[in-house]
Amino acid sequence: MLDRVLADVVVVFHLAFIAFVLVGGVLVIWRHRVAWLHLPAVVWAAYAEFTSTICPLTPFENGLRLRAGQSGYEGGFVERYLMPIIYPAGLTPNVQLVLGATVVAVNIAFYAIVWQRSRQRGAMTRPTPD
Repeated sequence: MLDRVLADVVVVFHLAFIAFVLVGGVLVIWRHRVAWLHLPAVVWAAYAEFTSTICPLTPFENGLRLRAGQSGYEGGFVERYLMPIIYPAGLTPNVQLVLGATVVAVNIAFYAIVWQRSRQRGAMTRPTPD
């Protein structure tokens, strides 16, 4: 029972990580320090998509499920509703390239906003020449 619960926690964390990678730039706009967590997450996610690397959370979760005596994802909320988001049907290397490019493009846009706002703030605090 504990292994199944832990596997479900891993899936929820995996989904939260994906959401953080995609929209964490919004948090960076609000709090710049979040970039120290967000940028490495974006780099990892883009690398994983571009190279078809399996996230270490996937085998960890599968190991927990095997220890719990499960063979699949049927039966619970997490398996039925969250798994298809994290592991969509038809996930091919070409689709992964598109997903990786989307991650990069979305985050470039967020960081462009952060950069522009910080430049504007800096221009407002600099003394003007007489």
